Amino acid sequence: MKVIVGLGNPGAQYANTPHSVGFETVDAIAAAGGATWEEKRAFKCLWCEVRVGAERVVLVKPQTFMNLSGESVAPLLRYSNCTVSDLVVVHDDIDLPLGRLRVRLGGSCGGHNGVRNIIERVGSEAFVRVKIGVGKDASNVIGHVLGKFSLEARKVADLAVEAAAKAVLKVISDGPSAAMNEFNAVNCG
Repeated sequence: MKVIVGLGNPGAQYANTPHSVGFETVDAIAAAGGATWEEKRAFKCLWCEVRVGAERVVLVKPQTFMNLSGESVAPLLRYSNCTVSDLVVVHDDIDLPLGRLRVRLGGSCGGHNGVRNIIERVGSEAFVRVKIGVGKDASNVIGHVLGKFSLEARKVADLAVEAAAKAVLKVISDGPSAAMNEFNAVNCG
């Protein structure tokens, strides 16, 4: 079994923001698999299950707000008898240009507080990340990631979310290295 976590903030006020692209990616995978989200209060998340080939996949949207994502992910991994090698986290990355993808196995949080909290709570950096570039406004980082996409940026973000969903499926079917080879050169912008 694999656990795919899309990072974002709960609530309509955070929809259509750069910080929500992780949620959007797992939403796309769920929709393609015909899955319906259900609340799992014990794990502070919404989740659903899909199949990717023969693999059982749990899709997760933590409802803890971004900076506390590990409060959802760590107990869910334990409950599911999964390890960090079964975990894929999809999130925004301000250090990548809008529309650029990067698949990575392990490494630091790169300044992303949601990823930092997951690393702290699961006790390891050794999980796959699918990073979606959202660009950066150095003068107002928080305003940028929590602000709404412009119409033009939304078009690019939609393409990036679609590509990120495919990258996640590639990680599940063929492993992180194959996904890196195919998707680390993708630039939807």
